[in-house]
This record gives sequence, structure tokens and C-alpha cells, in this order.
Amino acid sequence: MQDKLLDKTYSPETIDELCEIVLNYNPKASCQRLKEIYEYSEKAHLGQVRRSGEPYISHPLGVAGILAHLRLDVDTIATGLLHDTVEDTEATLEEIKTKFGPSVAHLVDGVTKISQMRFRHTHEKQGENIRKMIVAMGKDVRVVLVKLADRLHNMRTLDHMPFEKQERIATETLDIYAPLASRLGINWLKVELEDLSFRFSNPEAFYDLSQKVQSKKNEREKYIEDVKREILKELAQRLKAKFRVKGRPKHLYSIHKKMISDGIAYEQVNDVLAFRVILGTVSECYEALGHIHSIWRPIPGRFKDFIAMPKSNNYQSLHTTVIGPGLKRIEIQIRTDEMDLIAEQGIAAHWKYKETESVGRKDTGEVSAQEFNWLRELVSLHQQTGDSDEFLENVKSDLFESDIYVFTPKGEVKAFPDGATPIDFAFSVHTEVGIKCVGAKINGKGVPLRYQLKNGDFVEIITQNTQKPSKDWLKICVTSRAKTKIRAFIKTEERQKAFEVGMILLDKAFRKVGSSFAKYAKSPELEKFMKDRGCNAVDDLRVQVGYGKITPQVIIDLFPDLNKSLLTTEDEESSYLKKAFKAAIAKKKKSSSLVIVDGMSEFLVHYAKCCNPIPGDSIIGFVTLGRGIVIHRADCARTFEMDEQRRVDVQWNVEKSQVDRMVRVRVISTDTRGLLIKFSEVFHSRGINIHNAQIRTTRDNKAICLFDVSVKDTAQLGLVMQDLQKITEVIGVTRISLS
Repeated sequence: MQDKLLDKTYSPETIDELCEIVLNYNPKASCQRLKEIYEYSEKAHLGQVRRSGEPYISHPLGVAGILAHLRLDVDTIATGLLHDTVEDTEATLEEIKTKFGPSVAHLVDGVTKISQMRFRHTHEKQGENIRKMIVAMGKDVRVVLVKLADRLHNMRTLDHMPFEKQERIATETLDIYAPLASRLGINWLKVELEDLSFRFSNPEAFYDLSQKVQSKKNEREKYIEDVKREILKELAQRLKAKFRVKGRPKHLYSIHKKMISDGIAYEQVNDVLAFRVILGTVSECYEALGHIHSIWRPIPGRFKDFIAMPKSNNYQSLHTTVIGPGLKRIEIQIRTDEMDLIAEQGIAAHWKYKETESVGRKDTGEVSAQEFNWLRELVSLHQQTGDSDEFLENVKSDLFESDIYVFTPKGEVKAFPDGATPIDFAFSVHTEVGIKCVGAKINGKGVPLRYQLKNGDFVEIITQNTQKPSKDWLKICVTSRAKTKIRAFIKTEERQKAFEVGMILLDKAFRKVGSSFAKYAKSPELEKFMKDRGCNAVDDLRVQVGYGKITPQVIIDLFPDLNKSLLTTEDEESSYLKKAFKAAIAKKKKSSSLVIVDGMSEFLVHYAKCCNPIPGDSIIGFVTLGRGIVIHRADCARTFEMDEQRRVDVQWNVEKSQVDRMVRVRVISTDTRGLLIKFSEVFHSRGINIHNAQIRTTRDNKAICLFDVSVKDTAQLGLVMQDLQKITEVIGVTRISLS
């Protein structure tokens, strides 16, 4: 029973089992308090069941069990038991605070989803949930540990969810939660999240790889034992220090990533085994490395010293890949006991237990957050990014670990993700350096801004006072800091231009009717109008006029005393903005548009090719010069580059008879004879016409089919995608961009 309770994959079935796990590492823990909290949660969730048919309390108990395996404090485990009560039951934060204290209430609030808020689309809701978690995590890092435990238990029980939700949740887990676990250094949790996500997001590849790995299990285990025995024998003769050796195969998802990145089959993957030599001191680690290299030949370029240059999650170890017994490539990691604990448990390895809640809260929250620079960057990112979608995309890119280490001219080390450019480096130094960056010197030689940084580069940034960032920079930088600063600069520039144009147009229009705009700037009529249009000040109104969202004529119409007969448009014909007004607003003939803009349909509308929206999609519009309103899907990544001030409210015109819109569907399947006929029959049965089809096969007997089809709306598209997914040979069906 003791072994079972220590197994990280074991989920406690009773509160007594949970208490036993906790007491095993924290004998001073108050199990009576945990039992009281469990009873409260059980009563709150009474009558609720999970999709599996189990009582709902099994989920909070499972989450608390994972937190106990992380060896966390009682308040955090209590939060695991209570984390869904505020969202899903009649329980309130005030009640939890009164019964169980402010620390637990604070943690519960941090992990509670924002179910009460209204969002434009699920992508925005996801962004706001992640935003709230990051902000709470900056104050107390235990929040994210509860959230990770919640996600892990949900992934363990994902079998009972519909296929569409399985895929969506698994993808989100790979994008956000597994990298987050990695950033916090909790390796075992990251590995389990990745393998579970792999299983549900790409089941055919998962089970195919599982079968291949399982078929060589006995051979692999024998090889691991042989290598361990040889390492022990050789190092025992050379080292005077005590040490131990571990060996294991790499987990499925890491093998799958290796196959995809290198474009190779499983049989061609060499270094699927990893060995670990654990010693007492750092000097012994370097001594052991020398002996390992004298025993087996190291592979050039595969040595990494994370002791001298630790990862951003405080991970330290020596990594080397050698040609081992049987001429097989094996990876060997060399580290101390403390490094090994941090490598597996990450931030949880630093946990300090205090008898008083206040002291414990300080140590577990503030101190831990200070140890992680990337966490401070994420919190800073929240403050600088207003849009939820943009914040979510930035978080995704920031969560992946840095792979590139470069040097400043003074010899300081800076870490960046793969693909980083001098622009990323410049903005990491200072915003002004980034804005004025025109190029860089790498190892003393001039390079363009598109140059991708490499390990060991010495980077010197070249600046020029007249330089300004452009939108093209967003395509060649990768860090969220650089992207956020560039977007902010461009939006400020565009807003200033719009303000100046708006001021000129309003002054000109009011002069034509024998008055001045300043005379009416503080009138009740204008103040009411600005409030209705979301303008906090007259400057905001001028900006909207400059963007073409409001015409000067609309402002003048607010005041009956003005002589509108004097107003002509002849002089405005030369204005470049007049073209935007004509395109976006001045369409007087009956509209055939599928889209309504600000409650009216008399607008010239274009559909963005980057995301190709169709009726039923959540959409947003942006005013553009000469092209009217451009419609994007609400979750389109290109909208992050748009100025929020240009945005207008749009919706599908439900009264308009539906016109078919083109969409592209990708179907991945096994390469089977006659499958194309089945696909055609599915489209035909739903009354959908195929305009174009592209089919290619892969070396691993897969077929990738792209169909350009015309559909009426997302409902019709969803039905045909479900029908395609039901075909036995089909692995996955997704909608992709036409561009």
C-alpha cells in the first residue's frame, strides 16, 4: 500500500488515503483540517456527477492527490479540494474565507474560471482565463500548481469527453500547460501531460508509436541494465566519490517530436535512451564527465553545460551524447542530488513548510516568483497587453524554453527561443534600443535584422535616431516582449496620424457651416454622442473621425442651429480619407452584404484571406483606406497586428439569403484504395460542391487531402467534418486557411 501511495500516477480514493500521502512528507500537517474541507466540498458538490458517472468529488480529491505528490503545503492541497466550488456550486469566496482563511480563499479565487464574463468567442475566454491565472500566479505561484494539477487530472479522465473536446483540450494542454510545467521545472508532470495530450490530439500516431516501442520493450530493458552495469563498473574504478546511475527510455511524445523534426521513422531514431549519473558535488560531475568521454566517444555538438549556464527554470545538469555499447547513441546526464531533485520537482523542490500561514505564504509566493525571470516577464506582459487574444499568443511563445544563448558586448549571457533575431535582442536590452535598431554586428561582422541568432554569438546592436519599427518586424521577431513593444509603437503612431487627420476634417467641416468645432466641443449633445460611441474624451472622437469610423457630417447633424446648406463636399474630394469614407460608409444602393456593420448593412465589405470567415464564425471588422471594412475571424492571428481603434462591431446578416462561401478542409488518413470515393460521397450527401482537391501521400503510408469546398455556414461545415471523421481510415479533419 505504501508503494501505491508514493506512485505519482496513483489517485487517492478516500480522504484518509490523501492524508496518508501528506503525512508521509509533512508529519505536522493538520489532517483534521483537510477532512473538514473535504466534507465541505463533498456537500457542495452533492448530486453532481462527472461524465464517467463517478461522483464529482472524485475530481477535487484527485487534484488534491496530485498536489500531495508535489509535496505541497496544506493550504494548497485544501485549494485542490475546493477549486471548483465557487464556479460550480452555491459556495462563495466570502464563505470559504470565513471558514478556511484568507490564504485558501485567495488561491481558490486565482484558479476559478471567469464563467460570469461574456466573451466574443472561446479563444478570448481562454485568453482571459490564462491572463487571470498569470496575474494570480505572479502574486502566489501556488495558483498555477493547482491549475496544473487540475489539468492533469482532467487529462487522465479525458476518455469520457466527446472527440472534438478531447482534441481541443489536448491541443490547449500542449500549447499552454505542458510548457508551463516545464518552465516550473516539474519534469514528471510535463512528461505525463505531453504523453496524454499526444494520445488525444493524434491517437493514430500515438498508438502506432506505442506499439513499436512496446514491441522492443524486453530488448530495451536488457540494454538499459547492461549499460547501467557498465557505467557503474567503469566509474567505480575511476571515481572515489559515491554515485548512482539511473536509466530510462525517453517518453513517447519526445520520440514523436524527434521523428517529426528530423523527418525520420521510429527505427531511425537513435538516442531514445537516457542515463543519469548522480553524484554529491559539482566538481565530481565534471570529473565523471571526463571519465564518460574516455570510456565512450562523444558525438560532436551534443554536449551542453547547464551547470555553468542553468536553464531559466533553474535546471542544472551536464548533457552529453556518446556512442555506447553496440554502437548505439545514448544520452547521459550528470548532476548532483540537489540538481536531480530540482530537475524532477522544479519549483516544488524549494517548498518550505511553515507553521504559520502568513510566513508560508510569503515564502511560497513572493520568493518563488522572484526566482523565475520569465514569470516576472509574463506578469509585465499582462500589464502591457490589453487584448486577450494577443496576450494568449504572447504567453504561448514565452512559455517555450529558451534554446539559444548569446553574449552581449560585455560578456553577459542572454537566452532566447529558437529563431530569435537581433530585433529580439535589441528589445531585451531596452525599448529605445529596439525602436532605433537598424542592424547588428554578430561576432564583429554586420548582419541584417532577419539574421537568426545562434548559440555563442556575440551580439552588438547598431542604432539610428531616425529609425522606426515597421509591421514587417512582427514577422521576423519571436519574443513576446519585442512583439508587444512593436505593436504598441505602431498603434501609437497610427493613432497620432488619425488624431491629426480627424482634427483637420472636423475643423474644415465646421468652418464650412460658419462655425468652429471648439465652440461645440463641450456641448451636452456632443458629450452624449461620445458616451454612446465609447469616446472618453474629445481626442478619442477626433481619432475615430480620422480612422473613418465617424464622418464629420454625423457630428454636424447633432446641432440643429448650424446652417448645413453651406456644407459642400467639393473640397473634400481631394482628401485621401474621402476615399475611405466612400468605400466604408457612402454606399447608398441596397446592400447585398452578408455582414451588418454597427447595425447597418450599407457598407463595402471584404473578407480577409488569412482566415476566410464564413457565416457562423465569430467575426470582427477593421476600417481600411479604400477597401471599406475587412472582416476577420475573431481568433485570427493577424488581428493582433491591427490597431484596436480601427475596429468596428460586425455581425452576420441573418436576414440575407445565404451565399455559399469557400473554405478549405484538410483530411489526414491512411493511404487506402477507394478512399477518395468515400470522401466525395460524404460531400455530395451534404449538398457540398468540391471546387478543388489536392492529394499527396507520405512515406509512412498516410494521405493528406486538401478540399476547397463551398458551404453556407459553420453548421453545414461542422456536419460534413463530423461525417468525414466517422470514416474508419480517417485520422483527423481540420479547417485551414485558403491562403
